[in-house]
Amino acid sequence: MKKVFVTLLAAILVMTADAQGLKKVYDETINPIEQIDQAAAKAKSEGKFVICQVGGNWCPWCLRFADFITNDTTISKVVSENFEYIHVNYNPRRSGGEAQQQQAVALMKRLDNCGRFGFPVFVVLDENGEVIHIQDSSFLEEGQGYNQAKVLRFFKNWTPKAVKP
Repeated sequence: MKKVFVTLLAAILVMTADAQGLKKVYDETINPIEQIDQAAAKAKSEGKFVICQVGGNWCPWCLRFADFITNDTTISKVVSENFEYIHVNYNPRRSGGEAQQQQAVALMKRLDNCGRFGFPVFVVLDENGEVIHIQDSSFLEEGQGYNQAKVLRFFKNWTPKAVKP
């Protein structure tokens, strides 16, 4: 039992250390609904869709994904050409107070309860800001990271040209 506990503790420490070494990409000070609305307006004017990467700086997998797509030039090109990509902070913790909890509930309502898939979760919005797809990130994972082919397939299948040829 002691060996299992030590192993589990070591794994948690490694994951936490890994997440802390990555760039924090979620702005915890902005209203996520306003962020989504602004991204949708910009995307519409540019003929793009919006991808909301929902999660938080507390999520190691969220930070890994942000780092992964930033450092992969093939993926980052597809993203920049087709999407307004935003990191939408989700923080339902009671410690943030009643206003923060209400904001978290409103966010989940706005994004069709996307949190049911875990984090990060990717929500594709069309040019009018309407949810057209929710992507569970577990299907994009490989080992302790992400699979380039699966991630590219996801993005390419949800470009405006693919959805509305």
